[in-house]
Amino acid sequence: MAAGCGAESGSSGTGDHTIVIGMSDDVLATDPASGYDPGSWMLFNNVFQSLMSFPKGGATPTPEAAKTCGFQGGSTTYKCTLRDGLKFSNGDALTSADVKFSFDRAIRIDDAAGPSPLLSTIENIDTPDARTVVFHLKVSDATFPSKIASGAGSIVDHRVYPADKLLTTGKAVGSGPYALSSFDAKTQAVFAVNKAYRGTAQVKNAGVTLRFFKGDQKALGSALQKGSVDVAYRGLTAGAIAGLQNSDMADDEGVNVVEGTSAEVQHLVFNMDDPVVGKLAVRQAIAYLVDRDALVSKVYQSTATPLYSIIPAGITGHNTAFFDMYGGRPSLDKARHALRSAGITGKVPLTLWSTPVRYGPATDAEFNAIAQQLNAGGLFDATVKSAPFDQYEKGIAAGKYPVYVKGWVPDYPDPDNFTQPFFGKGNVLGNGYRNNDITGRILPATEAQTNRELTDKDFGELQDEVAQQLPILPLWQGKQYAIAYQNVRGLEWTLDPSTVFRFWEISKGA
Repeated sequence: MAAGCGAESGSSGTGDHTIVIGMSDDVLATDPASGYDPGSWMLFNNVFQSLMSFPKGGATPTPEAAKTCGFQGGSTTYKCTLRDGLKFSNGDALTSADVKFSFDRAIRIDDAAGPSPLLSTIENIDTPDARTVVFHLKVSDATFPSKIASGAGSIVDHRVYPADKLLTTGKAVGSGPYALSSFDAKTQAVFAVNKAYRGTAQVKNAGVTLRFFKGDQKALGSALQKGSVDVAYRGLTAGAIAGLQNSDMADDEGVNVVEGTSAEVQHLVFNMDDPVVGKLAVRQAIAYLVDRDALVSKVYQSTATPLYSIIPAGITGHNTAFFDMYGGRPSLDKARHALRSAGITGKVPLTLWSTPVRYGPATDAEFNAIAQQLNAGGLFDATVKSAPFDQYEKGIAAGKYPVYVKGWVPDYPDPDNFTQPFFGKGNVLGNGYRNNDITGRILPATEAQTNRELTDKDFGELQDEVAQQLPILPLWQGKQYAIAYQNVRGLEWTLDPSTVFRFWEISKGA
């Protein structure tokens, strides 16, 4: 399977205006060997090139820094040929040596907050000449093109970045459409158009300033109202978005609400070793009682959609296993029957654990609503507790929480990224769930299949098994929103399941 060839282009901006974007997320890293958060990947996707990239609106990676890429005789050897004339923003030539250095470096540093887990299938890398890179993989990994199209595949200059430690100066030297002119983690990052860029992006502005509002949603909304930002992204509350969508205020203030698709998901996670929710009947009763429609409409004001599968809509392999098994409406009778059949006759005591910021500002309110849903029929005595994220993660690792929340923003739009991290070795759920059929048969089979459409059956089986055993309960799939002044264009090309926010697509009229 080969991908190529990408169209050649320069990056000189065709727009005369700088775009100012405000967001409440932090950018935690400027070195791609460390950052694994949405803000950092926004920076990486615009400052660095990867061999492959996701085209706007697409989920299949195509060549970017590479001219061609493809598997060689299976799915354990992957070869790329670089474009001619690639340069970093500082003028240094980009060669195969930089590609090998970048991957070897990320794996060697293995930063706790970095993307090295995505690169774990790499055995070694050969560079037979300055334009050729050959990856030898430990096992079949048909998702490798998607992994290296993500922020994990960012190519850095080997003359600038240390081989065995992070660059901590706050600077970034890449070959992407933009160069990072300045960075202050407390206030803003300034991006200039990279005149040396050669790739597929056509830049439609004169640069971008990214202002950080550090979780202060009111300040972000005020900045948009005052015109000190052109775009508000990742930070306005569901209520603010819904208010603009459902009123004439947007037209009055000259702003548009731009809605895009998203593969962000949220799950209720069950501790399989807990003496209460470790019982399947208790988990089944919860699945019969949770009202996703009410959560989405009342808590999230329709800025999300109910989710009944592990793999979200729009991604290969999506099905409706949880809808088929537990229905789309709450059923007190079925919940009661599940409990009584297991000999459980009294109210089930239950503590739901939330964290107030990490998975969105409405998470605590959502969990209070779930507790009310469970308690309404008299089968549960559910309460909610919330903890700051660092304490929350320690509690999960220690097995202290019976039921808790996990959100997930994908690294790449492939069903593997919604299953392997949840059910594979060292998974992110930390709930003690083990399924040898999933880890020993289904996932290896899907990882070897280079035609991703042919993985539908296997991923369907996986989701059916998970729905039956209930280690997690899907709640909702998010939507992406940006609010911008009406003279700002192109935002629809930055809001898709690839999670790549493409600065270069945004332009501004007079």
